[in-house]
Amino acid sequence: MQREEILGWLRQDRPDALERLQKRADRVRRERVGDAVHLRAIVEISNVCARRCAYCGLRGPNSRLPRYCMTAAEVLACARRARRCGLGTVVLQAGESDALCADWISDLIRRIKRETDLAITLSLGERSPEELAAWRRAGADRYLLRFETSNAELLQRVHPPRPDRPERSRLALLGELRSLGYEVGSGCMVGLPGQQLADLADDIALFGELDLDMVGLGPYLAHPDTPMGRNPARYLAASEQVPASVEMCCKALALTRLACPDANIPATTALVTLAPEDGLERGLRWGANVFMPNLTPSEYRASYRIYPGKADCADGDPDALQRRLRRLGRTPGRGRGDSPNWLARRAAPSAANGLRPVA
Repeated sequence: MQREEILGWLRQDRPDALERLQKRADRVRRERVGDAVHLRAIVEISNVCARRCAYCGLRGPNSRLPRYCMTAAEVLACARRARRCGLGTVVLQAGESDALCADWISDLIRRIKRETDLAITLSLGERSPEELAAWRRAGADRYLLRFETSNAELLQRVHPPRPDRPERSRLALLGELRSLGYEVGSGCMVGLPGQQLADLADDIALFGELDLDMVGLGPYLAHPDTPMGRNPARYLAASEQVPASVEMCCKALALTRLACPDANIPATTALVTLAPEDGLERGLRWGANVFMPNLTPSEYRASYRIYPGKADCADGDPDALQRRLRRLGRTPGRGRGDSPNWLARRAAPSAANGLRPVA
């Protein structure tokens, strides 16, 4: 999709027009990735973080948050549980910190691979090319690294560089991940204070330019122990501030599906948190094909507090989830659920050996 078309849809509020957009995105989703909803087990292995992001409750300066790092044995127990539940992927997620050393992560990946046939997705922030290569050699399959916003000025305000190391371009790291053979995922927030509709249109257009295998986007949810949560007016855009609403998230999901028809796109926990009654269903109707239940042990889950009130999808009845999916004409996916986009690139590796050169 062209950027101007995306921007026009983001400004659209007529119910009949938005119904056409929803049906178009749902048709493309069905034709390109099918009716299966792939279930990924999220395990939040550590909430230690060296970043100072203005929007995130895990930010290093937040002294009100109890910090933890799970043991390898605890993470392995979660992976075994995911396999028993019939899930095909485990997502190891953490704050960005050197507390999780590269060798420890490599050993953990190898141990999960020895004991299970799960695909492993990593979401560990900005790491060096050497670390990313080591984890790929150890058996990691996918990497999620959200660029958060394509507006460089806004990014600098809300995502300042780490004081202890040179800043790395996330877009350059996405290219490194692609060259290493990972399934590559990225994304942004919808309604980030300071984000204008034109910025969100640029973000969605960039998803298509990067030819992503996975795209995650959900609403911005304020945390009271962050600069944005304490003083949101300081960050708001002067014009066309994107609302962090369910309706805007659904439009962005649909447009992302049209921009990246073969990508895996989740109905995010943040969307379910914003709309606990039907956020999952709405996300799936507007183009999503992935859902990620949280298998983090209960003693740690409350401390992984990117935003307050996070929806807890860990201990629900699997049969009830399947019934919810079938009411939408959807079924739980089987196996790894690899991205069709990645599978096509893997079948023709000479056609794409890196991300397009975006600064």
